[in-house]
Amino acid sequence: MEFDMARLGGVFTALVTPFRGGAVDIEAFEALVERQMEAGVTGLVPLGTTGEAPTLSTAEAEDLIARTVRLSAGRAFVLAGVGTNDTARTVEKARRAEQLGADGCLVITPYYNRPTQEGLFGHFSTVAAVTGLPLMLYSVPARAGVEIAPETAARLEDRCQNIVAIKEAGGSAARVSTLRRRCQRLAIHCGDDGLTLAFLSLGAVGVTSVLSNYVPEAVCEMVAAWQRGDAPAALAWHDYLLPLAEAMFIETSPAPVKEALAIQGLASPELRLPLAPLTRESRARLRLELDRFAASAAPAALTKKPLSNRIPLALNG
Repeated sequence: MEFDMARLGGVFTALVTPFRGGAVDIEAFEALVERQMEAGVTGLVPLGTTGEAPTLSTAEAEDLIARTVRLSAGRAFVLAGVGTNDTARTVEKARRAEQLGADGCLVITPYYNRPTQEGLFGHFSTVAAVTGLPLMLYSVPARAGVEIAPETAARLEDRCQNIVAIKEAGGSAARVSTLRRRCQRLAIHCGDDGLTLAFLSLGAVGVTSVLSNYVPEAVCEMVAAWQRGDAPAALAWHDYLLPLAEAMFIETSPAPVKEALAIQGLASPELRLPLAPLTRESRARLRLELDRFAASAAPAALTKKPLSNRIPLALNG
């Protein structure tokens, strides 16, 4: 059956993995997923970079996929992160994600190895061959040391019908235009919150967002405004959210967004090594931005309903 590309549109949240006392905090994770559902996100991405996937055991990872599938109950597209720097392990993870009920897989470029474009082509095409799930390629050179060339993306979409999208996180809006020229059908997702509106204006269909962990309703409002053709409203939301989006990356993600969630009382700021907690200076800078954001007026006149109970306005602690 042909895949419905419309399912890739909108806001996909790159879910954090909450920890408490060294273990996955299941209660907090389930509450965060439900909060995303209530906000109206169209996709959930467990086990991505934001979810600290490389630090999770196989049992933990599989449990989080299964829980996300169960909790979403078809209300959102579940895009499970399965990428590693070992093709054989990635194949195993993709097969298991399909067995667990995921709707698709997010496959990052192999990190550390720094493969050539031919190596990338072999890696992604091998993974695509072992699963019937739709795949989203993930190009993030700042983390992986290599990016997917537009020519390689075009080869992959030509060879593999279930490679349907690419998450572009190279920090360049110009790449959207290049990818659209080279590729006939790949849906493009923005992987940088501060560039979401720019990407959408150039033809991207959605965003895989870190920021939506913290303010899912607001990110959804911005994307929805663009989708309904209200560019002024989308720009107002962009201006409102941009300083907050930038604050989420004052240190390596997901440390800032976990700190922000902790301030909301939604999850612990705990990370797993080799990630470390925010420095005192960064914590103070983040808190300053969160306070500024909480005190600022949302573009409420542009929304379908008031946001007073949907965006955190009181930061305690």
